[in-house]
Amino acid sequence: MSQQVKRKRRSVSGILILDKPLGVSSNGALQKVRWLFNSDKGGHTGSLDPLATGVLPLCFGEATKFSRYLLDADKVYEADVRLGQTTDTGDAEGQVVEIRPVSVTREQIEAVLPQFRGDIMQVPPMYSALKQDGQPLYKLARAGEVVERKARPVHIAELSLLSLDGDLLRLRVSCSKGTYIRTLAEDIGAVLGCGAHVAGLRRTQAGPFDLSQSITLDQLIALHEEQGSEALDVHLLPSDAGLLDWPAVTLTEHTTFYWQNGQPVRAPGAPASGLVRVYSHAQEFIGVAEIDDDGLVAPRRLIRSQ
Repeated sequence: MSQQVKRKRRSVSGILILDKPLGVSSNGALQKVRWLFNSDKGGHTGSLDPLATGVLPLCFGEATKFSRYLLDADKVYEADVRLGQTTDTGDAEGQVVEIRPVSVTREQIEAVLPQFRGDIMQVPPMYSALKQDGQPLYKLARAGEVVERKARPVHIAELSLLSLDGDLLRLRVSCSKGTYIRTLAEDIGAVLGCGAHVAGLRRTQAGPFDLSQSITLDQLIALHEEQGSEALDVHLLPSDAGLLDWPAVTLTEHTTFYWQNGQPVRAPGAPASGLVRVYSHAQEFIGVAEIDDDGLVAPRRLIRSQ
C-alpha cells in the first residue's frame, strides 16, 4: 500500500487581506489559504463569526510575529439588524426566542444611537469564545448553561444609521477591540422596546486594512489552479504593513549588527518612549522595538535573517 507523500511547505512571509466568505470560520479560512500558499506558518488576527464576511488579515511566516499588534486594532463593520426578533445567539444562526411587533421610525432610531457612542460598558454574549474557568462560554451555552459575565469597557467611535427598510436596519460601526456587534444590536433593540438580532455582518476595515486591499477565497483558488502557489505571493503585503502608523527608526550598519543580536542601541531621531518599527542601514524592516528608560531602542520582536 503506497503512502501519500507529504508536500514540503514553503517559507512565505507577509500579510494577506482576505475577504472572508460567508459560512466559513476564521480558522477554516486560514487553513484553506495556508494550503493554497503551501505556507509553513500562518495565523489570523482576530476571529470573524461564520455569519460574518469581510476583512480578515492573515499573517504568514515572519509576519506572524506582529499579529498581536493587529489584534488590538480598531475595526469597522456594516451590520444588518433585524428588529422585532431576539435569538439565543444574538444573530441569525440562533433560535428565535421572542417576537415583538415593530413600530419604530428612523427618527426614533437616530435618537437612541447617541447613548451607544463613545465609552460604554458591554456584557459579552454567552455565545462567545471568552473563557470561564477554562471553558469557552459558547460550550457552556450549548450545554444550556448561562453564567454571569462582567461588563467590559469598549469604545464606539462611530455608530450611524445607513438605512431602514421595514424591520431591517443597517448600521455602520467603528469600534475598539473586543466589541460585540451582536450585543450592540441586542442592546439597541432592547432600548427600542422590540428586541433585535444581527441578520448579517460585514467587516469593512481592520486597523489600517480595508476591503479595497482584499482578495476573495474564490479568486485565490482560481489563481492557484491556473498558476500554482507561488503566483499567490503577489497578493502579500510586507510584514510591516500593519505598523505603518508607528514611528520608524533607521539604524546604522554598526547599530544594526548589535540590535539584531539583542542589544539596545541608540538611534538619532528616535521618540522618547513607546513602540517603534526598526529598519536596517539598508532600509530593510528588521523588527519592532520599545524605547527603554535610557532612551535606547530595545529589541522586542526581530525578523529572522534570511
